[in-house]
Amino acid sequence: MEYSYPLDLDWSTEEMIAVTHFYQMIEKGYESGVKQEILSQAYQEFKQIVPSKAEEKTLFKEFEKVSNYRPWDLIKQLKNSEKNDIIKP
Repeated sequence: MEYSYPLDLDWSTEEMIAVTHFYQMIEKGYESGVKQEILSQAYQEFKQIVPSKAEEKTLFKEFEKVSNYRPWDLIKQLKNSEKNDIIKP
């Protein structure tokens, strides 16, 4: 797919890489499923960069708009999952 990830230009390169990795794990979850531990780690890193729920919601909406993938659906599954589960819609 050809689209740009929603990123904040004030983030450091490392922060942009971490957020991009999180978006890629959401894509992987939708396309083939992603291991619970991998998505959990990516989300934890994302939350360190984006601690605000309001900013998270804005980024999730922007990501959904460009990709048609809803991060929140996988995050809800993640919160109710156990280690070794595969997260997918």
